[in-house]
Amino acid sequence: MNRIWLFMIISSMCFLLWSAPASIVGEMVAASTNSLKLCVELAAVYAVWLGILELVDASGLGNKLAKLLHPLIKKLFKIDNPEIEKMIALNMSANMLGLGNAATPMGIKAMKALDDGTGIANTAMIMLIVINATSIQLLPSTVIGLRASAGSNAPADIIFPTILATACTSILGVILVKLFSKIWRRKKQ
Repeated sequence: MNRIWLFMIISSMCFLLWSAPASIVGEMVAASTNSLKLCVELAAVYAVWLGILELVDASGLGNKLAKLLHPLIKKLFKIDNPEIEKMIALNMSANMLGLGNAATPMGIKAMKALDDGTGIANTAMIMLIVINATSIQLLPSTVIGLRASAGSNAPADIIFPTILATACTSILGVILVKLFSKIWRRKKQ
């Protein structure tokens, strides 16, 4: 993959040198300025949401959220540990708000807690990965933030299509994990 990126960078710079040699430095500076500006804007969004998630956890709302999601978490993960359920509930809620990077710390903690020490991913760990990758996003705040910073007139127009697409992928992902889990158990027996 590194070779592909290196080839793309070198070929684009050669093309730019050939087509508009005077603008190569200006384009490089503009691109780095834009990427830094975007990083700062996204860092602000993540700082706010990470703070909110920390307040949710400290206020005990995380436990209430875990109780609310308990039937779903128990059905999907087949676990009975309130602390792991709380971590998974916070991870799922952050993903539902479209804050994938803000959900990562709780996801890592949950993954470590789900690890049974065999060195092989169990069904609960695979389910957590699939739910993180396909999570239903009720409010895709990162994408809305990206669209707003890019100057979109209606950055929130993607909410309904995002809910529909992520619901479909989540349902399919859960079905596939359950299906392959049953197939794996049958092969073991």
